Amino acid sequence: MNLTPKTIIVTGAGSGIGRCVARAFLAEGWRVGLIGRRHGALVDTADGHQSALILTCDVANEAAVAAGFETARAAWGRLDVLFNNAGIFIPAATIDETRVADWRAVIDINLTGSFLCARAGFGWMRAQTPQGGRIINNGSISAYVPRPGSAPYTASKHAITGLTRSISLDGRVFNIACGQIDIGNAATDMAAPMAKGVPQADGQIKPEPLMDVSHVAAAVLHMAMLPAGANIQNLTIMATNMPFVGRG
Repeated sequence: MNLTPKTIIVTGAGSGIGRCVARAFLAEGWRVGLIGRRHGALVDTADGHQSALILTCDVANEAAVAAGFETARAAWGRLDVLFNNAGIFIPAATIDETRVADWRAVIDINLTGSFLCARAGFGWMRAQTPQGGRIINNGSISAYVPRPGSAPYTASKHAITGLTRSISLDGRVFNIACGQIDIGNAATDMAAPMAKGVPQADGQIKPEPLMDVSHVAAAVLHMAMLPAGANIQNLTIMATNMPFVGRG
């Protein structure tokens, strides 16, 4: 029986979904690499846990991502799971009112950051013995339908779906599974405005229900703990009564 703890790297681990997921895996006995830009926030997430590995870096920085993954590789030797979670959202604006700098910032973090981390994780999983592992990408319900005034975020999340499917296909020969979790209205600081009122497709401003973020962590755990021969390609988890089905 292999008693070596499993390993996972979680991006965007300094707050919100990433923090909750990282702590859930730590509670299950995994070794967890914490990636994020704010070192102090990652230390708070780790909360002194000996199985937490702080990997401070900007996911949009190629050299920083490579260095972070190399640090984890030197410490662990093996990577079982990558949770590509880091992402940002900007205030709602129609496309003509969206600054190009804001577009680039969203794409850099949400898409390029996911690509760079998946690239590093895939290469590690391909080279290790036994070969293989699992990559879980955080999509969003915006990977299917947009919110008003969300062109950069929605485009980035639609692209995550393409990235997920490509990795899933390319990973088959290397025993690397890839799936996507699409989350709607988890109660984090990023989603807090939903409870106060956000623009709807009909032009109204309405509050939306939220769900406890722990349900997201439980879903990611379930995806991660599947045997190598099984994969959840897409999983949507959302507050039951939020306006998703029928949005628009």
